[in-house]
Amino acid sequence: MDNQQNRHELHRGLNQRHITLMSLGAAIGVGLFLGSASAIKLAGPGIILAYALGGLAIYFIMRALGEMAVHQPVAGSFSRYARNYLGPVAGYLTGWNYWFLWVVTCMAEITAVGVYMEYWYPDIPRWLWALFALLLMSAINLLAVKAFGELEFWFALIKIVAIILMILTGLAIILFGVANNGVAVGISNLWEHGGFFPNGFEGVLLSLQMVMFAYLGVEMIGVTAGEVKNPRTAITRAINSVFWRILIFYVGALFVMLSIYPWNELGVKGSPFVMTFEKIGIPSAAGIINFVVLTAALSSCNSGIFSTGRMLFNLAEQREASPKFVRLSRAGVPSIAILASAAALLVGVVLNYIVPEQAFAWVTSISTFGAIWTWSIILLSQIQFRKRLSIEERSQLTSKMPWAPYSSYATLAFLIGVVVIMAISPVTRIALYVGTAWLFLLLLTYYGRGFHKQSKNDAQSVSKSSLH
Repeated sequence: MDNQQNRHELHRGLNQRHITLMSLGAAIGVGLFLGSASAIKLAGPGIILAYALGGLAIYFIMRALGEMAVHQPVAGSFSRYARNYLGPVAGYLTGWNYWFLWVVTCMAEITAVGVYMEYWYPDIPRWLWALFALLLMSAINLLAVKAFGELEFWFALIKIVAIILMILTGLAIILFGVANNGVAVGISNLWEHGGFFPNGFEGVLLSLQMVMFAYLGVEMIGVTAGEVKNPRTAITRAINSVFWRILIFYVGALFVMLSIYPWNELGVKGSPFVMTFEKIGIPSAAGIINFVVLTAALSSCNSGIFSTGRMLFNLAEQREASPKFVRLSRAGVPSIAILASAAALLVGVVLNYIVPEQAFAWVTSISTFGAIWTWSIILLSQIQFRKRLSIEERSQLTSKMPWAPYSSYATLAFLIGVVVIMAISPVTRIALYVGTAWLFLLLLTYYGRGFHKQSKNDAQSVSKSSLH
């Protein structure tokens, strides 16, 4: 009889190519393909600067995570680091918060699936497509982790190839006038329609919420640490390439789009990527790109269900969630944790039924708040992690945070600034209400169910065992 069911160790079935493409797959989703439309309306061509600033912050966050993940590659990642370096309550809040933010993020992804499917089937309600996407991605996640990694590899590859082709074709239009009667389009659209900052620098600041939502998912590299072969090498390579991927896929793609199309004509309906390919003049281009952005949404949702399942598994291991979530299927995946997350995602289907027009804006802003909490905890954990090391131990770190600790503090200040901007904007303010209420509920649960006493007992047990 197979005893996999009784094992509490995740199967290391992910290779280097899986983790590299998964980190891209999680980050390149609706935030770039669909969310960039609303961000462009706020910032105009200045959105390029917003994505560059956000990308720099993400680079430092990932390097901070990498410093800890390479030193101690564990399932649960930043939740475990928060517990080790900031205390049990920080680990509890971070684990449950990350589960919550990915549940909400997946709601955004399945909402986007409904939007994209309207291109081909305008008469079918969005919520039906959202439900179908949820069922499909949940089923995939119940397969062996290697099968999940393989599918995510191809999902991500479709997006990457499409973005690279769009950038190359766009540059041909800009420089050589391809598909524009030989007349080079140039880059004058970046300043001819109200300037580079048509809505002032205020517009750039207000766009930061959607910009940071677009980057949500890159930190998932840390969550894979418990299931990747040779985690130290794989994680180091994936994290070190984050900065260049951000420049190419985010800043590069937006530069091309905004050069070809006046910013105030982009994103009037649907994805800016679809509109950009229509400019090329290929009749089927819009349909092809709509398929690409559809796979992007499915890919990010796929990664989200993966993350939520693993975070519940980690919380159960810490005895801060139901012990049922620590059980593994015969395929070595936390099936009950995955199914529980999928059940919570049904709220997204309901939102698409009740308020289809508001659903996307609401869930993206709530996700951003959750992401900012997670990124802040990564930085705070890394600061404390470094403080516990001797000078000699710090010099021996194989994946060092550049300009630490100043880069960590500066990035924290940037994240606080984004939260202040979200509080100012009436559209995103709901995220602060929901996010704060969720954290308060978690605190009540933590102390109400006696988890703080459990943590104290665990600490005493460790202390006693170390004396013998």
